[in-house]
Amino acid sequence: MKKLNLHQVEKCLVSSGFRLFRTRNLMSTFEVSKRAAQAFLSYNIDKGAFVRLKPGLFALTSNLPGDFAIANRLYYPSYISLNSALSYYNLIPESVYAVTSVTPKPTREFEVIDRLFDYRRIKRQAFAGYVPKVIDGETVYIATKEKAVADFFYFVFLGKRGYNNRLKLGNLDVSKLKEALALFSQKKLITFVNQFLKK
Repeated sequence: MKKLNLHQVEKCLVSSGFRLFRTRNLMSTFEVSKRAAQAFLSYNIDKGAFVRLKPGLFALTSNLPGDFAIANRLYYPSYISLNSALSYYNLIPESVYAVTSVTPKPTREFEVIDRLFDYRRIKRQAFAGYVPKVIDGETVYIATKEKAVADFFYFVFLGKRGYNNRLKLGNLDVSKLKEALALFSQKKLITFVNQFLKK
């Protein structure tokens, strides 16, 4: 059975840009069996060289991806939104502990490498309004400013999240915000948000 060398694997992963990778990436890159790749990963996770983010998804301890990149891959499909996106766009002043995303899949939470990754379910028809953006050298999917605000208001409207009085609404494109709100197909939601826009 062909053996993998940790130094060579680390060097290849870094040079190839694999900050997140799967067992099959090792299999195809180094032409080894699934059994050999799994044994190599298991051994080196115990030694601290790799981190298992979830079954089948790994990262180099010495070259960890950013939280947003991890969030995109940890639960797919999803995109960064709610408090994480609002903080990224400086629409709220506070720093955020959990990395927040929305998904058309069931609501879930994961704790990985001492961070909480929170995924909130929205209607599939409203799973839009996000863009690829390079953040810290990695391309991640994140809501536009207006969609992040629309997602936030959707959960406030449902009573699943409290309103943040420090949310900055002054620099938003109101027409884009209303387009984002319309994706939820709830007229009462737009009426609800209008009362905050008038303040």
